[in-house]
Amino acid sequence: MSLNRRHFLVTGLAAGAAVAVPAAAAHAEPEPDPAAETAQSLASRGLRTDPFTLGVACGDPDHEGFVLWTRLAQQPMAEDGLGGMPGRPFPVQWQVYADERARRVVRAGVSVATPEWGHSVHVEVSGLSSDREYWYRFRVGPYVSPLGRARTAPHPLSYGGALSMAFVSCAQYEHGYFTSYRHLAAERPDLILHLGDYQYEYTRDTYTIPGGNVRHHEGPETETLANYRQRHAQYKADPDLQAAHAASPWLVVWDDHELDNNWADEVPEKPEIPQPGFLSRREAAFRAYYENMPLRRTSIPRGIDMQLYRRVRWGRMATFHMLDTRQYRDDQGCGDGYRDCPAAADPARSITGAAQEEWLLDGFRDSRAQWDILGQQVFFAQRDNNAGPAKVTSMDAWDGYVASRRRITQGWVDAQVRNPVVLTGDVHAHWASDLKLDYDDPTGPSVGSELVASSISTGGDGADSDPAQHPFLAINPHLKFYNNQRGYVLTTIERDQLAADFKVVPQVRTPGADVYTRATYVIEDRVPGVQQTYLRPLDPALRLGRQITAEETVRLETERP
Repeated sequence: MSLNRRHFLVTGLAAGAAVAVPAAAAHAEPEPDPAAETAQSLASRGLRTDPFTLGVACGDPDHEGFVLWTRLAQQPMAEDGLGGMPGRPFPVQWQVYADERARRVVRAGVSVATPEWGHSVHVEVSGLSSDREYWYRFRVGPYVSPLGRARTAPHPLSYGGALSMAFVSCAQYEHGYFTSYRHLAAERPDLILHLGDYQYEYTRDTYTIPGGNVRHHEGPETETLANYRQRHAQYKADPDLQAAHAASPWLVVWDDHELDNNWADEVPEKPEIPQPGFLSRREAAFRAYYENMPLRRTSIPRGIDMQLYRRVRWGRMATFHMLDTRQYRDDQGCGDGYRDCPAAADPARSITGAAQEEWLLDGFRDSRAQWDILGQQVFFAQRDNNAGPAKVTSMDAWDGYVASRRRITQGWVDAQVRNPVVLTGDVHAHWASDLKLDYDDPTGPSVGSELVASSISTGGDGADSDPAQHPFLAINPHLKFYNNQRGYVLTTIERDQLAADFKVVPQVRTPGADVYTRATYVIEDRVPGVQQTYLRPLDPALRLGRQITAEETVRLETERP
């Protein structure tokens, strides 16, 4: 998949001016003048209704710009994945404003939404002032998109003010409403990280929760490009998700359900079942992921490969190392699930692949940031669920790749990274943990911190319990907090500390629940490990009524169709 003219049009490459379309256009007909388009002229070419049904998004900010995204779709749920759009390109105007009332234009241009890329638009805007808010929107003739809020990072030599950063994961559309996204939009953080499972691949009534699913997926299990495009459109059409995208810039990475549960490199979840089309499925999933995310052109997929790991710097305050722990990993040892598995300790096995591991270690050595933050997918700290001599851990998490974890942890220790913090999703519950070089020595020093966000909706409502009584915490003393309600984590990052509020909603089976802080943990500058500063009392109406067991925790994390 070469980087030809069409690729640059679909990514909407921009440096503060309109995209120029060469005279030797790839299309037989000349591109219409977007400013002269009318509803009638668009209708004559098959665009008859508002195409901005999937909202807008901003992503990957730096100190002078960001990526802007939208995707045209008249009928988002169209089974062919084309969103009811005609098979022709449409010029899309974009504008960036200095004010929320959209009166002062500071950048503007035109990008071409092509059918080959699902009529998605990716605009890379540069040349803006650092460390400030902007607003943006798109237009096709008389149709105008919602207004989105963007933000640039501080100058590379500046710390800027306190950074408000939230992170989320695991939004199963069928299991509940995206209430947490709506509350997150109201928070208007400077940055939102999505750590994977943005969508789920299952057909309706396949992955169910007790009491039954409250919403349903359209279409079959996602396997083709049309399937993945339709599924992304169904999620993007959700108004709560749209609100969260419009509120703040996002940094996104995938986990497994964007393709297939527990996939590993070129290996599907169930390799014992012949799946000759798995690589074609991977190619389709990656292409649809790019089409539907605010990613830079460096992430344009090439066949079955896609460059997703990358660094985003927030001045001198923070460097975000966004990882991909799916595309390059060795297959899980001893199968999926929790196992006492000798292969987990094999030093030849890797969860990141050699190139990404070296890239990460180089980043540690070069970093001058106050906080080095790993945005990644699966649990990093050890979680042994067996109180006896056997070590029974998750083969899908870093516990299944302990040598890989050790090399990376040792890497930040050797590089004297000032404040390493790992952010995690995947397990559908809030956790907080100290990180160790040797988890078998609980008296050894902590060398980092891990914060884990619960799911947006996966698993349904969940229930509250006394976090100190969770059996994992007794077996693994470096684990400090657990909560099995839905929600997100909102952090405030300053030079002297990182404060993390674990936000929860009491139910997702019905929309409109309130949000509250269940606990707050602080990481102090140059003091590895998490410290609790607030714990909300248990609400008798929301508690489980009994203490959750280790077996139930494993089931809630790993039970799949």
